[in-house]
Amino acid sequence: MAAAAVPVAVLTAAVLHAVWNGLAHRIEDKLVGFTLINLAYTACAVVLVLLNPFPAAAAWPYLLASVAMQVASQLLLLRAYQLGDFGQMYPIARGSAPLLVAVLSVALLGESPGVGELLGVAVISCGLVGLAFAKGIPGRAQLPALAAALGTGVMIAAYTVSDGGGVRHAGTVGGYVAWLFLLQGPVLALIARVRRGPGLLAGAGPAVPFGLLGGVLSLTAYGLVVWAQSRGDLATVAALRETSIVIAALIAAVVFRERLGRLRMAASAAVLAGIAVLELAHP
Repeated sequence: MAAAAVPVAVLTAAVLHAVWNGLAHRIEDKLVGFTLINLAYTACAVVLVLLNPFPAAAAWPYLLASVAMQVASQLLLLRAYQLGDFGQMYPIARGSAPLLVAVLSVALLGESPGVGELLGVAVISCGLVGLAFAKGIPGRAQLPALAAALGTGVMIAAYTVSDGGGVRHAGTVGGYVAWLFLLQGPVLALIARVRRGPGLLAGAGPAVPFGLLGGVLSLTAYGLVVWAQSRGDLATVAALRETSIVIAALIAAVVFRERLGRLRMAASAAVLAGIAVLELAHP
């Protein structure tokens, strides 16, 4: 039962992550959307900080590094969504992370995933590549969007490894997540305020419920992932987490009317096959 809790938590987080990204992309003004999301989870984090223990001193270098990388990843993802389609940008951003996490977790944290686990990560990553490029190789005009999405993936891999180390030193998963979101939340909102000025949220009424819900889902999803990282190896958690791309593909098809296609369906099946390999290799 305890062993099953980790994949269940990560898969739940994957669904929530895809949904909040769909909500963010649904908001026409992406800067307003991301601002609302950050304000929502900042408010939630204030409550969580009061309810959870303070993280141990050893966790703070990891936590502060993660805050910086989380902010960078949000700015890059915001740019990718401004320039590209949800069905392409999301899988590129998420799909580039698992192998990077596997490499960094071995190099920096000394983890040693087995052959079966590495095979599962590889199969999932191949499926994610198929999802990312289901519409063909991006042209020159798409390169800025592609670069932003790939940069997001690099940041995701980096803060995943940082949080994997930090939460194991923190002595409290809840306290670590609370302070992570409390510190990063206001940063993007302040950057948006500087860019747009005092009229940032003027006329944002229709976007408010979507943005605030997205913030709550974002915090919940990441809390589940950090909890899983405190109990499982990072490569496996990272790979399972990327199954959010399968959910995102469905959202892209149903909500945004983007064509799913045979290649995207086959790539989704590959992701699910990779999950099965991971589960068999890591009971």
